[in-house]
Amino acid sequence: MRTTLKRGVGRGATLNGNGRVAVPPSPLGSVTVYRQPPPPPRSGRSLAFQILGWAALVLAVLVGGTTGGAYLYLHESVAAVAPKTAEVKKALEKLDIALPGEPATALMIGYDHRADEAKNTPSRSDTLMLVRADPGEKTISLLSFPRDLSVEIHCPGHTPFVSKINAAYATCGPTGAVQTVRDLTGVPINYIVTVNFRGFRQLVDKLGGVWLDVDRRYFNDHGGPTGYAKINLRPGYQHMNGTKALDFVRFRHTDSDVYRTARQQLFVRAFKDQIESAFSVTKLPQVIKVVTSNVEVGQGGGKDVSARTVLRYALLAYSLPAGHTFQARIDGLSGLNDLTTSPENIQRAVREFRNPDVESPRKATAVALGEKLKEHAPAPRETSVLVLNGNGVEGAASSASYLLSQRGYQMLVPANGLRADAPSYDYFRTQVYFDPRVKGAKPAAKKVAALFGSADVGKLVPKIRALGNGAMLVVVLGQTFHGRLASAPIDQTPQREPANVVSGASAAVDLLRQYRNEIDFPLMVPTRIERSSWVDREMPIRTYWIDPEKKHRAVRLTYRLGNEYWGVQMTDWADAPVLSGRNFVRKIGGRRYELYYNGPRLHMVVLQTDGATYWVVNTLLDRLSNETMIAIAKGLQPLAKVGKS
Repeated sequence: MRTTLKRGVGRGATLNGNGRVAVPPSPLGSVTVYRQPPPPPRSGRSLAFQILGWAALVLAVLVGGTTGGAYLYLHESVAAVAPKTAEVKKALEKLDIALPGEPATALMIGYDHRADEAKNTPSRSDTLMLVRADPGEKTISLLSFPRDLSVEIHCPGHTPFVSKINAAYATCGPTGAVQTVRDLTGVPINYIVTVNFRGFRQLVDKLGGVWLDVDRRYFNDHGGPTGYAKINLRPGYQHMNGTKALDFVRFRHTDSDVYRTARQQLFVRAFKDQIESAFSVTKLPQVIKVVTSNVEVGQGGGKDVSARTVLRYALLAYSLPAGHTFQARIDGLSGLNDLTTSPENIQRAVREFRNPDVESPRKATAVALGEKLKEHAPAPRETSVLVLNGNGVEGAASSASYLLSQRGYQMLVPANGLRADAPSYDYFRTQVYFDPRVKGAKPAAKKVAALFGSADVGKLVPKIRALGNGAMLVVVLGQTFHGRLASAPIDQTPQREPANVVSGASAAVDLLRQYRNEIDFPLMVPTRIERSSWVDREMPIRTYWIDPEKKHRAVRLTYRLGNEYWGVQMTDWADAPVLSGRNFVRKIGGRRYELYYNGPRLHMVVLQTDGATYWVVNTLLDRLSNETMIAIAKGLQPLAKVGKS
C-alpha cells in the first residue's frame, strides 16, 4: 500500500486534529535547528572543506606532495599564518562558525600600502573576493566585488554611509570589510584571508611565475604618485613573473573595475593550475617564508586553523573535477568611477555563487550544438520523495519532509504505518538514494542532494528500498542536516541563438601571410568572425616564442569588439598548462574541438590537429555567445587554402 504524508514522520512526530503531521506553520524561522549527537570522526572530505583561501591552498598543496620531513614545515607554517594583527583578530568576532560537512565561505582581502604614500595613509583593499567550497557538489565558487562598487558601508562605531566598497577596509580594517560584505550579500563568512600584495609578487616568483592569457596590448609608461601604474604587456598566452602578473591583475587605466575583477578571477584559476604543476621540494622553505610573512588566516570561533584541516582541504581542491570552479558575476553595473547596480543583480550573483548550476556547461553545450540533452531531472511536482531519519534527531525527518514539500516535491511516508526511520542512526552525511528503474531519477537525486548542501547520491539498496514505499527518491538524513535547505540553483541554461558571425577572412589573411615563412606549423585564417569585430589597430598580430625554453612558436590574432577583445591563438605547443582544464570534446565535421567553460559561458574552443592547436579565446567578460565561439572555430581554415595569390 502506498500512502501520502498523513502519518507520523520520523521519531516523535505528532499528529494534529485532522490526522496530518503537525509541522511548522512557516518555512522560515519556525523550523528548529536541532542539537546533534556528538559526530563520529570527520571524514577526509568533510574536514577538507573547513578552510578556504589561496594562502591555505598554497601551503597545503605544496606540502601535500612532499615527504615526512616537509610535513614538519606545514605545522610551523599554519601556526605562522594565524592572525597576528589586532585588526584581523578583532574581525574574527564577526565570522560565523562553519558547520561540519557543510559548505564554507572565506572572504579574501588583498591589500596594499605603496611606498610613496604618507606613513599614516590607510591601506586599501584592492581585492575583495568571496570563495566558497562545497564538499557535496565538489565545487569552488568565486564572487569578486569591484572596488568601485557603491554600497552601504557598515563599520563598528560608525553610522552607515554610502561609498565605494573598498572604503570599508580603509575606514575600519578587516572588521569593516567582513561586516559590509556580509550585510550586502547575506552570506555567512566562516574564514578570513588577508594578503599583502608584496607577498603576491614574491609568491608568484617563488613558484616560477604563472601562465596567463592576455587579451590585448596593455601599455602605460607614465607612472608616478598621480598617474596610473606602469605596464607593458603584449597579447597572447604567456609566462609572467610576479610583477607583471600584479600589473595585469590591477590594471584599469583604459577600462573599468568590471574588467579588473575579471582579470583577478582569471588569475585565481591560472594560479591554482600553477601550484599544481610547478611545485618543487627545493622551493618549499622559500615559499613558506613568503606566505607566512604576508598572509593571515582566521576562522569563526577564534581557534587557529589546524594543519590537518589545511592539508585535507588542499588535497580535495587539488582533485576537483574539470570545470568545477565557478565564477559568479555581478551584472548590470553602470558608471565609471562609481559603479552601481540593482539589489536584484547582487542577489542573483549571490545565488549563483552559493548554488552554482553544476550541469550548466553540459546543458550549454547541448543547446549550442543542437544535441539532445541526456536524462534530465523531472519537475519537483513529478518527483516523489520519502525521508528517513538516519541521525537520531527528534523530528528531523518531519522537518526535512515539510521543507521539501514547500519546494513542490511529492512527499511520501513508509507504508503500513511504519516509522520513518533508517535502519540505523549512524549516518554522518545525508544520503539521497534513487530508483534506477525510473526515468530521470538520478538527475532528480542530484538536484535534491544540492538542497541539503552536503549529501551523497547512490542507487537504492535493498534495505532502503524496503522502506521506500515506491518513491523515486529516498533521503536518509545524516548529521550534516541542520534543519534547513539551501536555495535551489538558478538554471543557467542559455537560450539557443544564431551565431553572430560574418565572413572575415580579409581581416587577417594579409597579416598572416607576412609571417608564414617564420612559422613551422600551418597557419589558420578565421574565415568567420564576430559581426561587430575587426582586428585591433594597436597590435593586430603577434608572433613569439611561447615557452621559456624557446622550443615552440605562437601567433596571436587580436580582434576588438567595442571596449573588449577576443583572439585566436595558434601554437605547436601541445602541452600548454591551460589546455589541461577542458570540459568536453566534440568531433564536428571530422575535426576535434575541445570546449572550455566558465559556468554556462564558453570561454575557449580549441581545434586540435596533429601539428598544432588553434584556440578561439572569448573576451574577459565572455561577451561572444557559445554559438558564435563555435562558428568562429569551425571557420578556421588553412592559410594555404584561403585567397591564394
